[in-house]
Amino acid sequence: MNKDQEGTLVEVKHNVNKSPRHRARELALQGIYQWRITAGDAMQIEKQIHAEKNLGRYDKAMFSNLLLGTLRQHIELESLLAPHLDRPLDELSPVEFAVLMLGAFELSTQLEVPYKVAINEAVELAKTFGGTDGHKFVNGVLDKLAPQVRTVEFAGRG
Repeated sequence: MNKDQEGTLVEVKHNVNKSPRHRARELALQGIYQWRITAGDAMQIEKQIHAEKNLGRYDKAMFSNLLLGTLRQHIELESLLAPHLDRPLDELSPVEFAVLMLGAFELSTQLEVPYKVAINEAVELAKTFGGTDGHKFVNGVLDKLAPQVRTVEFAGRG
């Protein structure tokens, strides 16, 4: 994980072959991280990220939906996540916090995205931006949350 002087998350790896949807998730993660560090205004963070140069191809509508939706619902998302954590939310690293919030938002509101895809995307973000084993923690938490918020997808299992 790297930060620039403004507290913005800077990607460690760069891959130009990322899908526009994955890139939208990365940028939403960056915005959530920035919000967590600076307590900045969500709309201002969105505008700032949209205005950055050399972002690559990304799904602008998806980015805005993920960023603003996550921040708008952060209290509800924190309540969904808290029972599945091994420590209080304020003790999570900013990257773990941002990835889990984004993952919880996708799982609970973006029902057109299969739960396995939402979890996998969160794990990939944790691998790219987080600490050494942060992706394992993210996977474990979201695996516990998924049956709670995706009851229809889990109803036929047994």
